[in-house]
Amino acid sequence: MPRDAAPGRRTTRRGRFRPREGERERVTEYEILLLLDPELAEEKQADVVARLRDMIEKGGGTFERHDVWGRRRLAYPIDKKEEGVYHLVSFSSNAETLDEISRVLKIDDGVMRHMATRRPEGGPSEPMAATAAIGDHVESDPADALEEE
Repeated sequence: MPRDAAPGRRTTRRGRFRPREGERERVTEYEILLLLDPELAEEKQADVVARLRDMIEKGGGTFERHDVWGRRRLAYPIDKKEEGVYHLVSFSSNAETLDEISRVLKIDDGVMRHMATRRPEGGPSEPMAATAAIGDHVESDPADALEEE
C-alpha cells in the first residue's frame, strides 16, 4: 500500500483498459487488430477468430463484426517474416474479458501481434475506407480557385 493512501482505504491498480472503481459491470466497445502469421492456413486463421468470438460471448460481451484486411507487407520483419495477415475484430465487453483475450492472444503462436483499442464514443461504428494510398497523388482542383468565365 502506498504511503500516501488513507488508512483503511483499499487501493487497486488499474490497467490501461480497466474501468474505475465502482464501474465493474460497465460494457465498453473495443477493437482488436490481429496480425496473424502468413504461413497459417485459412482454417487456422478462422479458428483463431472463432476462439476470440467464443471468449467474448462467454465473458458476457457481444461480437459485432470481423473484417479481413488481408495479407500486407510489413514495415519491418517480425520473426523473420516480411508479410502478415490482418484481421479487425469489433466487440463490446467488460475489461476483465478484454484482459483474458489479451492473455490468450499473447500465448497463441499463430498471432504475431495484436493491439486492442477502445472505440471512441460517438465515433464511426464501421472502419473508414482510405480514399488513396499514401504516396498516391490525386488530381483535384483547389476549392478556393477562381473560376474563369
